[in-house]
Amino acid sequence: MAPLADTLKLLGLHHTAEHLDDLVALATKRRWSPTQLLEHLADVEQQERARRSLERRLLRSRLGRITSMEAFDWAWPTRIDRAAVEAALRLDFLTASRNCVLVAAQGLGKTMIAQNIAHQAVLAGHHVLFTTAAQLLLDLGSQDSARGLARRLNAYGQRGLLVLDELGYLSYDARAADLLFQVVSRRYERNSLVLTTNLAFSDWPTIFPNAGSAIALIDRLIHHAEIITIEGESYRRRAAEVTRKAPRSKPTS
Repeated sequence: MAPLADTLKLLGLHHTAEHLDDLVALATKRRWSPTQLLEHLADVEQQERARRSLERRLLRSRLGRITSMEAFDWAWPTRIDRAAVEAALRLDFLTASRNCVLVAAQGLGKTMIAQNIAHQAVLAGHHVLFTTAAQLLLDLGSQDSARGLARRLNAYGQRGLLVLDELGYLSYDARAADLLFQVVSRRYERNSLVLTTNLAFSDWPTIFPNAGSAIALIDRLIHHAEIITIEGESYRRRAAEVTRKAPRSKPTS
């Protein structure tokens, strides 16, 4: 069976090649006709390719470990549009090539929501990239040639869904604003963008204090966008207080 397995691998039927003996035994046991065997092989190969494709998309998304929305405490924020969040998780904005902007102070779960949106997009078959604004601008700013910069801008512009986390925690110079504007422009009305920020749009000039493109950046970002604002106290602060107030167990002698 070894030569047949090698031929199957050359044809790209890797799962069939790896499980050839078991498949032949199963077909013999169930007395499959040639058509039934081929239908089974086609179905198994399709499932296996879908699994490998999902694994590759998850790896390339750079999502890492996420916390499911089942753990999200909807009652904690003083203001949150649950219907809008759930629509974003259903990827309603993505089908219309719209953006989704999550505006919230630190510790209210905007990154968690963005990660879950990205995860749902991966499961739906989209090519996703999750990164922070700082990482993206560092990558673009480190390109030492015009060709290299153009290649990276195209990579960010063409990804099916780009998720930019934590815009607003650091200030950037005018060149960084121009680079971010180029990314947003390449995606404008073509590919969706999810962005999380801790600042209202009126405060964005503090992120790019000397950039003339800041207003144009905001305008292009929110022109076709679902803007979800979350208000309240920090989850992490609450968790820290609960931990601090919890009675400590006495050490055993």
